[in-house]
Amino acid sequence: MNENPDITAASEIMAIFCLSMSLADLEERIGRIVVGYTRDREPIHAKDLKAEGPMTVLLKDALQPNLVQTLENNPAFIHGGPFANIAHGCNSVIATKTALKLADYVVTEAGFGADLGAEKFFNIKCRLAGLNPSAAVIVATVRALKMHGGVGKDDIGTENAEAVKKGCDNLARHIRNVKSFGVPVVVSINRFSADSDAEVAAIREGVEGLGVEVIECTHWADGSKGTEKLAEHVAAIADACTGQFVPLYDDRMALWEKVKTVATKLYGADDIIADKKVRNQFTDLQDTGYGDLPVCMAKTQYSFSTDPDLKGAPSGHVVPIREVRLSAGAGFIVVICGDIMTMPGLPRVPAANAIRLNKAGMVEGLF
Repeated sequence: MNENPDITAASEIMAIFCLSMSLADLEERIGRIVVGYTRDREPIHAKDLKAEGPMTVLLKDALQPNLVQTLENNPAFIHGGPFANIAHGCNSVIATKTALKLADYVVTEAGFGADLGAEKFFNIKCRLAGLNPSAAVIVATVRALKMHGGVGKDDIGTENAEAVKKGCDNLARHIRNVKSFGVPVVVSINRFSADSDAEVAAIREGVEGLGVEVIECTHWADGSKGTEKLAEHVAAIADACTGQFVPLYDDRMALWEKVKTVATKLYGADDIIADKKVRNQFTDLQDTGYGDLPVCMAKTQYSFSTDPDLKGAPSGHVVPIREVRLSAGAGFIVVICGDIMTMPGLPRVPAANAIRLNKAGMVEGLF
């Protein structure tokens, strides 16, 4: 049971919504939600309160994928919105499987860095939905790599190829991490007008020898025309069927070991730590039939560690586990690491403040 307030994107209902295969599955998953415990510490489920029926009715229409079009009139599904830093970070299974029936190639986004979005896409969504990804694209920007190379925000616009190359330690770890799942990788450089040729060349040099193609993309300025080479390369990888996807850990591994595996193999940590109360939570979940579930790590998106200021590819650090939450309906265990909040605050001026209808009845402020 989660006694803390969550932003909608981090709620178990959002996760259930995105992982359900059908209305019947949605209702069954909602019924499994643990809403409390008796004095004898027996779980009380949503179905015990007869809540699964009306909750399913509320979500009946929302479960249908939203078909929209891009600025260049291409079809796309926009469905579901769990954040990858505090939730499982993937769009709905229904949208993905529908797209796979309608197109030769389907591209889906996994939010934030590959240590969060890709890890959860592979270990949670692909595992639970039986998906077998053919390729992965890691998107890199000069600005982000400068920050991981030690450049502060105030100097991010100044050319600094050496900082970019240093920041490639971060990119290199993401590449190795994704490759560890048995999925072929390509790096896409999302190039902006302020990026210099020397900085772009530094990215290529920084990942040289890792066995990945690095493709410069100019979709920011040129739209889809600026990504044709990337699209052709990804399609070729998918057609070659060279991937041998496998999740990072087995279902039967103990929950504590699953968390430690993610922390040590993907984050570069030496170990994970938790106080006795949290260790007891792991033991209780393991002993009450939830040990086979995957884990969903809630962690800062700014670092491989739990310290947002620790840039690059840190190693030797320890990941502190602050809390463990059961999402029985979604089918995973949420592991709260460090100081991450599941109810993050809005910026000083929320983007929603600019959204309105004009006098002609048209929506403004979405861009």
